[in-house]
Amino acid sequence: MSDKIFPKKPNYITSIFQKDKPVIGMIHLKPLPGAPHYKGGGLKEVFEWAVKDAEALEAGGADGFIIENAWDLPFSKPEDIGYETVASMTAVAEKLKQYTSLPIGINCLANGAVQGLSVACAADLPFVRVNQWVNAYIANEGFVEGASAKAMRYRSSIKGENIKLFTDVHVKHGSHSIVADRSLSDQTHDAIFFDSDVLIATGTRTGSETQSEEILGIKDHTELPVIIGSGMDIKNAHRLLSIADGCIVGSSLKKENKWWEPVSKDKVTLFMEEVEKAREGETVLDG
Repeated sequence: MSDKIFPKKPNYITSIFQKDKPVIGMIHLKPLPGAPHYKGGGLKEVFEWAVKDAEALEAGGADGFIIENAWDLPFSKPEDIGYETVASMTAVAEKLKQYTSLPIGINCLANGAVQGLSVACAADLPFVRVNQWVNAYIANEGFVEGASAKAMRYRSSIKGENIKLFTDVHVKHGSHSIVADRSLSDQTHDAIFFDSDVLIATGTRTGSETQSEEILGIKDHTELPVIIGSGMDIKNAHRLLSIADGCIVGSSLKKENKWWEPVSKDKVTLFMEEVEKAREGETVLDG
């Protein structure tokens, strides 16, 4: 268990969201300055889109959300993420805090752990998601190394210890061939030893369902909270949340289940009804 790898930590899921099994929605931002799809004209369109999504998530009953620069395709490697991305995401975060009281997190793609921490520090946000925290992977962006050493030193330098690290164990959108000799339990231990606060189990890519075996395989080797990072929908919400400690959900809460569409308040409401069953009910396994 994790107490043999790293001193036991508080349950930051509970302290941040004040709720069991929180549902963390996604705000996939319109293209930001510096990205190929950005057309100029400041951040007005970005603000308007993000505010509508935040309001829909809160009205539907979600417990928080993550801001992600999802339209900055193709994503840069961490060392190439520009100042304009950090400035824009900070501006969006500050704008959204005027419209919602929900906890807000940051995921700066691709694997911009230091950049995400800088946004979270400036906007006083409680957490960041980092997809590749330990080891190294061949990702869509090429060879990407774990961000933990630089990120933890940077967090210390900005006095950002209040910002918690939500980190993936098996990285989606990446090949695990480099760490093929590392079992799921080993990779769970790696993330714990490198000071993660919350662990994330995912499928292989955006929208792909996280398998029960993946969730349980991580939970068997940690006392940290384990949340689901991909593939959640109204059909599997009860089953998967009966064994996980929360979830990040994006595409299935959007119109037509497409990540680039706006959030549907009605879909959020229906999803949260299934979540309540998981909060109150028994474990439901595959099959």
